[in-house]
Amino acid sequence: MSQPERGTRKPRIAVVFGGRSGEHAISCVTAGSVLAAIDPDRYDVVPVGITHDGRWVLESGDPERLAITSADKLPEVDPTRATVALSSEHEASELVVHEPSAVPRTLGEVDVVFPLLHGPWGEDGTIQGLLEMAGVRYVGAGVLASAVGMDKHYMKLVLQAHGLPVLPYTVITARAWQLDRAACVETVDSLGYPVFVKPARGGSSLGISKVHGRDELVAAVEEARRHDPKVLVEVSAEGGREIECGVLQGFGTNPPDASVAAEIVVDPSHEFYDFAAKYLPEERTDLKVPADLPEALVERIQALSVQAFEVLSIEGLARVDFFVLPDDRVVINEVNTMPGFTPSSMFPRMWEATGVSYPQLVDRLVQLALHRDTGLR
Repeated sequence: MSQPERGTRKPRIAVVFGGRSGEHAISCVTAGSVLAAIDPDRYDVVPVGITHDGRWVLESGDPERLAITSADKLPEVDPTRATVALSSEHEASELVVHEPSAVPRTLGEVDVVFPLLHGPWGEDGTIQGLLEMAGVRYVGAGVLASAVGMDKHYMKLVLQAHGLPVLPYTVITARAWQLDRAACVETVDSLGYPVFVKPARGGSSLGISKVHGRDELVAAVEEARRHDPKVLVEVSAEGGREIECGVLQGFGTNPPDASVAAEIVVDPSHEFYDFAAKYLPEERTDLKVPADLPEALVERIQALSVQAFEVLSIEGLARVDFFVLPDDRVVINEVNTMPGFTPSSMFPRMWEATGVSYPQLVDRLVQLALHRDTGLR
């Protein structure tokens, strides 16, 4: 399909957030920032929340209500609001509102969905598949890239197949853990300690543990399994610096653009970049934008970022996370197809330092979605 015909009306953007994953609150925070940044003179914006149980509702879109104020008061989608459904009729997809004791009403045709969902049931290709079936344009990676980017196991397999550097790792499936736990432990032992134990399809550092020896491993695997039955265990990049780089898709046939590189310096009170260090306002994580790195090393990181973006067939945006090891080797930690997107998040800050402001970044992503075809591409 070509760009939709809209006559004189403004493009209608449905900002979708919340969701069923453990990252529901972070998705709400991201949405609050995006809703505040979208230009209402250029776009008709409709905030759509997905509740913890998966129901779509018409949200208020108040950015203040969607902010994190403390560790014990995380934002969430209001389940009491009117239900919303995506209806495809007359070669167009419309949002229809269903309220008790009222005739369903339409909010009009949707031109682009901005799916600000983190974690499973959103960032993993599920909502992307729904939107593909409905023929609706959307911001960000497609079904395959979203699914592979969410699953750290298959992400590493694809990166390795294209010669891109990753840390040594092993995967513990639910079946393997149930049938032969001892063999799983021995495989991890062969990697050497310390290791990081992670949910294979998680984010926001939920369920991640640093394990210093075999005696800590079982508890760490069980903690990861609370978030995902599939667990990834990888060697710790001891002494490595945490470096990130943002990538944006180019328009038309133009190649992707890479941002400046940035460094995360975690306060010594945290052993790694965990949930609290990432999101709680009272924590003291230092984000150095740009990173203090030699120019040649930055160019290497930018080149690897673009390569990862392309080999995973990502569209729209991605944040590529690296470790720079003490011997200056660079390894890819992971690729995030829907990175944290508040103005204080690393992805927007890297682009701000590159010369793209937060509102410009949001607008570019919407325009990229408006100009891409639906279906196979």
